[in-house]
Amino acid sequence: MEHVLIHSFFDSIKLLPFLFVTYLVMELLQRATGENTHKVIQNAGKVGPIWGSLCGAFPQCGFSAAASYFYVGRVITLGTLISVYMSTSDEMLPILISEKVAGTVILKILLTKVVIGMISGFVIEFFFGWLGKRNKMPKDFVVHNSTSCNCKHGHGIINGAFFHSIQVWFFVFLVSIGIGFAIHFIGEDTISLIFSDIPVLGEVIAGLVGLIPNCGSSVVITQLYLDGIIGVGPMMSGLLVSAGVGLLVLFKENHHFKENVLIAAILYLVSIGWGVLFDVSGITF
Repeated sequence: MEHVLIHSFFDSIKLLPFLFVTYLVMELLQRATGENTHKVIQNAGKVGPIWGSLCGAFPQCGFSAAASYFYVGRVITLGTLISVYMSTSDEMLPILISEKVAGTVILKILLTKVVIGMISGFVIEFFFGWLGKRNKMPKDFVVHNSTSCNCKHGHGIINGAFFHSIQVWFFVFLVSIGIGFAIHFIGEDTISLIFSDIPVLGEVIAGLVGLIPNCGSSVVITQLYLDGIIGVGPMMSGLLVSAGVGLLVLFKENHHFKENVLIAAILYLVSIGWGVLFDVSGITF
């Protein structure tokens, strides 16, 4: 136990400087482009899934939350909302950068999520677009333009980057401890076989983790992939369904519970489907 704790701490603490620099840059980008991305998504119209997936991939915390507000106010369509959810990087990008993953690999993953977000958005709009055309909001409903995220604390660029880095580092530390204990008591080969030998199980479990409306879900999925515990299929399923706090905002602000459940189910099942497709086709990054 002591060995696992010490090893996990020193392995994860190395990421802290990289996380801080990454979040500092992301804070600056968010301050500079936040309002512009909102205007783009609001004026997207029929090509909403294209702009939704592109804007969703942009590294700014809380954009999926803003998209949820836009959907509740019927400013954007369901297809656009789903495209934002599926392309949202959340904490995946900082973890990949901090772990010094090759830039080409990071770019491939990001572009893949963008393309999948576009395709899925248009398909979902075609079959389920009627969801966004009913349950109209009252005329006095206020669409919030906030990009705030419940995983960010403090004020100012440096404080925001610092506290965000500490929180994500803590998640990484906890995940590392969990993986360490699992490998010690169960064995890495046994764990890998559970995800690889039983069809679709890996995608189903990763998708459930991704549904957790918290910054930590994408940390867990990304770290499991980097540690070789899960493959590309489960990783894609988990990251595609992981929309940050987007779903949390949707359930809080949209007072139509059945509609919210249906949207979450669509997001989950489509994400699993893409993950299985990657698994069957043997695509790697």
